[in-house]
Amino acid sequence: MRRTLLLLLIPLVLGACANKGLRDLQNTSDGPDEFMIQPSKPLEAPPSYKELPTPTPGQANLTDRSALNEGITAFGGRVEAANGGIPASDGALVQHVSRLGVAANIREELAERDALFRKRKARFTQIRIVPVDRYNQAYRREALDADLEAARWRRAGARTPSAPPAQ
Repeated sequence: MRRTLLLLLIPLVLGACANKGLRDLQNTSDGPDEFMIQPSKPLEAPPSYKELPTPTPGQANLTDRSALNEGITAFGGRVEAANGGIPASDGALVQHVSRLGVAANIREELAERDALFRKRKARFTQIRIVPVDRYNQAYRREALDADLEAARWRRAGARTPSAPPAQ
């Protein structure tokens, strides 16, 4: 009896020792990966076949879509201003936001703090009997409940026109 129990428990314990990090993303189906498909713009005939641009091997084609540029356009921005400086129309906003100072290394600092946070959260959770997505468990307290936050702002008297109506 002990031997049978031991033979059943050993693979279970060894299987639980695998550490795949917070996110264990894997394709569970046999079908194609829809995120690998990149749609392209429809082909267009050039105005003049004699004045075609020179080919640029390894660069983007005219029919390639840019998710970044499409996102900028969707949010009302101008694509040509994406890599430039801050437009004059946003100067007052940037000045107000940075009135208390701006940390030059904020991305590195946040990445370091997040790594420490994840390490602290993963200290006693390495052993799992079944596969679990640990990301949502680790960041549960950091998540914002949109409905509760909208209700809090409504109670404070703030207008929330873009939020769904209170039920």
